[in-house]
Amino acid sequence: MKTLIVKCFLLLALVCSCKAADSIWQLCNTNSNISASSQVSKNIDSLLATLVSKTPSQGFVTTTSPSYNKKEKVYGLAQCRGDISKTDCSTCIQDAAKKIREVCPNQSDSRILYDFCFLRYSQENFIGKLDTGAGLIYFNVANVTETDPKTFDNELGALFDKIRSEAVLPKSKGLGKGKTKLTPFVTLNGLVQCTRDLSALDCAQCFATAVGSFMTTCHNKKGCRVLYSSCYVRYEFYPFYFPLDPAKTGPSVGRISSVRLSP
Repeated sequence: MKTLIVKCFLLLALVCSCKAADSIWQLCNTNSNISASSQVSKNIDSLLATLVSKTPSQGFVTTTSPSYNKKEKVYGLAQCRGDISKTDCSTCIQDAAKKIREVCPNQSDSRILYDFCFLRYSQENFIGKLDTGAGLIYFNVANVTETDPKTFDNELGALFDKIRSEAVLPKSKGLGKGKTKLTPFVTLNGLVQCTRDLSALDCAQCFATAVGSFMTTCHNKKGCRVLYSSCYVRYEFYPFYFPLDPAKTGPSVGRISSVRLSP
């Protein structure tokens, strides 16, 4: 896999409420160009309306656009992070549906990811298929100083073994989260989620691929997010999943860089 370093310096702050935010990853496949007036474009709009209306109730939906011509058919998927409310899910999916048509107006293969939801559509049937062909890694450029690298690797590995095992259970719906104490004053927080159309085996494989970056790009870093179309994994030194611990919430400011992954 080829990696392309992207200049990206951000201030990382703990988000304490589910307000609308910018997307953290978007992909417009330039090999899937269509015209704005085409039937495929109209089918995408119809599909997005379905995803917006149906996703909040279950947190996940796959659907296809009605079409008499198979060449104009569009497949869609939307999913919210498993720890957020239906109201926040609805807000995120609405934002995603609007934003994806703005940033990918002439592509029939597009996807967008926010902190709280993911949305994707394509003329190719991707539903139920593992996809780690393209992705993005965000990492805190600061190194871990609270403990030695070997201890950190062991604690990080044990935490993610646990939450990955949790996520592939049917009752978990692809979500695993947890935390572990690095020191009496420092807690490591982790979360994994795969799209719910995947089998348990494919979900586990996606996690394994993503977590592999913890020992390369993100090795010994104070925070990391690995994003793929089929799953994402994340760890931080502050609480970022719900329910938040009011006694431990607070900003964690640092310089963030990113690495884009391409097939």
